[in-house]
Amino acid sequence: MSDVTLRRPISWSSYALTHVGNVRKNNEDAVLSQPQLKLWAVADGMGGHAVGDLASQRLVEALANLGHIESLGHFSDLVEDRIHLVNEQLLDYSARALSGAMIGSTIVTLLVRGESAVCLWAGDSRLYRVRGAQVQQVSSDHSQVQEWVDQGLISAEEAQHHPQANVITRAVGVQPVLQVDFEAFRVYGGETLLLCSDGLSGVVSEQEISALLAQGDAQQCCQALLDRALKNGSKDNVSVIVIKAESGGIAQH
Repeated sequence: MSDVTLRRPISWSSYALTHVGNVRKNNEDAVLSQPQLKLWAVADGMGGHAVGDLASQRLVEALANLGHIESLGHFSDLVEDRIHLVNEQLLDYSARALSGAMIGSTIVTLLVRGESAVCLWAGDSRLYRVRGAQVQQVSSDHSQVQEWVDQGLISAEEAQHHPQANVITRAVGVQPVLQVDFEAFRVYGGETLLLCSDGLSGVVSEQEISALLAQGDAQQCCQALLDRALKNGSKDNVSVIVIKAESGGIAQH
């Protein structure tokens, strides 16, 4: 007699928004939302003079044409390879066209296969996972203030409003050797995943994130988070992707 395992498969819904914000004239953020491939990304460009948006767009374009890859391990390897390729391209462009001036971007990505997920990131764009009132930051900022928090020099609360909170220590396009961090985890039905740039995370608290993510579907939550970031006075571009994992009907596996 063969064993039959019954479980509830996860269905996915997502929505993405990016906004220039309250102050800046150009939007240097870029978002990638490919729910059919279970691939999402937020990139936050930097460098000004119309090159920050070039950096973030290069990243999302490089990831957008990967196509469907069944193996999560292979998928994550290819995503990392593309990030490294863009790192090389941006350094080359800076040397040729910008006299070595900085052009770069943060990146945070989410890849999902079944109930398994992988986050790859460089910089301070974030991935959160939320279940009920519990908010967990999956990524860890590559920033000066996060290093001080890790060393016990300041608290997480002090870091939130520190004058050097926007000083990052790692990004795509800045150094020849780029380390992309990686976190694998299991996703459960009923969880919500949030990718965002620091235009949101810098002004919207985890308590606000938890409350706003409980107020509707992915589109409604995404809009509510963007509206709150603008209301809270965000001076940066704001990018938000909300992904909801819902338990579906009984399926046999």
